[in-house]
Amino acid sequence: MSVAVIRDLDALRRQTAAWRKAGETFGLVPTMGALHEGHLDLVRLAKSQCTHAVVSIFVNPAQFAPHEDFDRYPRDEAGDLAKLKRVGCDLVWSPDRSVMYPEGFATRIVPAGAAEGLESDFRPHFFGGVATVCCKLFTQVGPDIAVFGEKDYQQLTVVRQMVRDLDLPMRIVGLPTVREADGLAMSSRNAYLTPDERAVAPTIYRVVSQVAEAAASGDVIAAAVAGGKADLEAAGFKVDYLEVRDAKTLAPLTTDPDGPLRVLVAAWLGKTRLIDNIGVAHPLHRGL
Repeated sequence: MSVAVIRDLDALRRQTAAWRKAGETFGLVPTMGALHEGHLDLVRLAKSQCTHAVVSIFVNPAQFAPHEDFDRYPRDEAGDLAKLKRVGCDLVWSPDRSVMYPEGFATRIVPAGAAEGLESDFRPHFFGGVATVCCKLFTQVGPDIAVFGEKDYQQLTVVRQMVRDLDLPMRIVGLPTVREADGLAMSSRNAYLTPDERAVAPTIYRVVSQVAEAAASGDVIAAAVAGGKADLEAAGFKVDYLEVRDAKTLAPLTTDPDGPLRVLVAAWLGKTRLIDNIGVAHPLHRGL
C-alpha cells in the first residue's frame, strides 16, 4: 500500500480530527522534498514519539530570493513517496502553492532574536519565509510535535522561538545532524556538487570541528575562527560566515561565554552553498 497523499486542507483536517478522536498522537516533519536519509531519520524520530508521522512536502517560494534556486531546487515526489513508505510514514501533506498562499494572502511573520545575523546577513528574506510557512503548517496539521534537523541550526532555533513566543500548543524536537561517512552533512543541495567539489566538501565539517575543539580546549575564539576561515578559503570555499554563538539564543559573544556555544558556518563551493554547525558543550576558556 502506498503512502496517502493529501493536497486539500479540509481532507487533511478530517484525517487529523479522526486521529484526535481516537486518542492518537501525530508528529510533523516539514520538508521541501528531495528526501535523503537525514529526512528519513526525522520521520523515524516522529514515529518513535507519536502514533503517526505526517511529512509535509512543499517547496516554499517565500524563503527564496529571486536570484536563488527555487526553479531548479530538486523535486522527486515519486522517489520521496517510495522512501517514506519504507520508513512507515502515515500521511504526506503536499499542498499546491495556491493552497498555501491563496490569492490575497498578505500576512507574514517577521522573526527577530535568533533570526538576526548569520543567515539573515546574506539571505534577509529567509527566516520570514520559514517562520510564516512553518506557522501555517503547524496550524494546518495541528501536530503534537514537529521534528527538525540540527543541520539547519539557526532555523531550528528560530522555529523554537516562534512556537514559544506565539504559545503554539506543540513541541519542537531537534535531531542531531545526519552525516555522510566522510562527515559531510546530508543536504538536498549536495546533489549540485560536481565530483571534484564533492571530494573537497567534507573540509567544511573538519573546519567547524577544529574550531569547536579549539573553543573547548582553551584557545582564543577569534584566532580559531580566523584560522578556520583561512583553511576554508585555501580549500576553495568562499566563506559567508564562520562564527561562534551562544548555543541557546544565537546571540553574538559580547562577553566572556559561560555556557554552551555553537560554531556555525556557511560557505560556497563553486555554485553550491553549504552550511554546517557543531556544538561546544563546555568551553574551558573564556577568551574571545
